[in-house]
Amino acid sequence: MTDNKVNHPSHYNSGKFEVIDVIEDWALNFHLGNVVKYIARSGKKGDAIEDLKKAKWYLEREISRQEKVKK
Repeated sequence: MTDNKVNHPSHYNSGKFEVIDVIEDWALNFHLGNVVKYIARSGKKGDAIEDLKKAKWYLEREISRQEKVKK
């Protein structure tokens, strides 16, 4: 697959499935979708640690959101 930076960026296409397809198939919300996105691209576009920290930030935000809803 050629690198199409808008429709099919290579940093989201390293296996059988494109990240957006997984996020949509699993019906993930914004925060969890971003967790998957940043983990999947970790180290492929830039700094792996930065991507993992972004994934952690979105995961912590989703945990906080769900804890508030649960109360």
